Amino acid sequence: MRLHTLTLQPLQIPFKTRFKHSSAERTVTQSVLVAARTDSGCVGLGEGCPREYVTAESIASAERFFAIHHNDLINTVHSIADLRQWTESHAAPIEHNPAAWCAIELALLDALAKEQHQSIEYLLDLPELSGPFRYTAVLGDGPLETLTSQVQQYAALGFTDFKVKITGDPSLDNAKYGALHTTVKNPRVRLDANNLWSKPDQVLAYLDAISINPSALEEPLQALDHTGLNTLAAQQPVQLILDESFLSQAHFAAIEQRPESFIINLRISKMGGLLRSLSIARMAAQKKIPLIIGAQVGETSVLTRAALCIANICGDALIGQEGAFGTLLLERDITDQPLTFGKNGLLAIDQLVSSAYGLQIAYALKNIPALQDE
Repeated sequence: MRLHTLTLQPLQIPFKTRFKHSSAERTVTQSVLVAARTDSGCVGLGEGCPREYVTAESIASAERFFAIHHNDLINTVHSIADLRQWTESHAAPIEHNPAAWCAIELALLDALAKEQHQSIEYLLDLPELSGPFRYTAVLGDGPLETLTSQVQQYAALGFTDFKVKITGDPSLDNAKYGALHTTVKNPRVRLDANNLWSKPDQVLAYLDAISINPSALEEPLQALDHTGLNTLAAQQPVQLILDESFLSQAHFAAIEQRPESFIINLRISKMGGLLRSLSIARMAAQKKIPLIIGAQVGETSVLTRAALCIANICGDALIGQEGAFGTLLLERDITDQPLTFGKNGLLAIDQLVSSAYGLQIAYALKNIPALQDE
């Protein structure tokens, strides 16, 4: 493969509704899109979601990383072997710029696979997608009326697996749990605390005060407080999901004493791309640590599709999959055939263009400003 151009642009797509997170509130996506065009005319796209509160990245830092390595990548990466070698030799800068690298790597993988008339799975020696893939319903920390409406919508679609973002106030949260259990029979519920507490005792008090037994609890303590997380894990039976507290393969060492107590939330952008995510998924399987294939809010179909590569190989180790909102959440996607979940939270692989190569997405160039004039 010979690259003709490699470009990066901020990707700001309006949300259909304002999205609130404990660390941020947004009306548009905060992502970067990389386009790799080869001399033969193949176009590969990659997406990354820099987040200050997750990996200390921003759009500006992604642009700087891209500018530094742009020429070297064009001159060096001509094959999957070249890409693997570049990734290994630049592990340190990638560690500090995982979302930026994720966008670059996915674009290169997409282009490489298209050049060779292969799917991304074939390029990476992975099994072809078999699907369908089942997604989790996500309930925000808004007013009870909003949550009740969301629960009813999810219930109408047949969802039974729920992730609930909590306030930390047992009275408020118990009202949410009541609304959920009133509408959905025997829901499977995991909670997302978004780093609410600073001490294990505070978490224990909350768990004693709520009306449900959650299947798991995500990020109850401050990010990367592995000492506190291990202490908490030893004091109660609920498995702890690590998101902001698990950013790279190095973090396996922090949970090796009690691996059975933890679940890893694997988000490709956060982990620094597909190759690094595959390595983490394989190591988690060896250590018998379950996975949730997570998603950043505002992902387009590019990251949704890339995540299927991981979910497809996890088997019973996969206990949840998040994302696939597409134009249910965004005003537009980068394709006119966005990958979105449907009835029962299922995403069928027939939403992909089976005759296409790479990520098997038919890109809508009108939605990609950098490619409109090419």
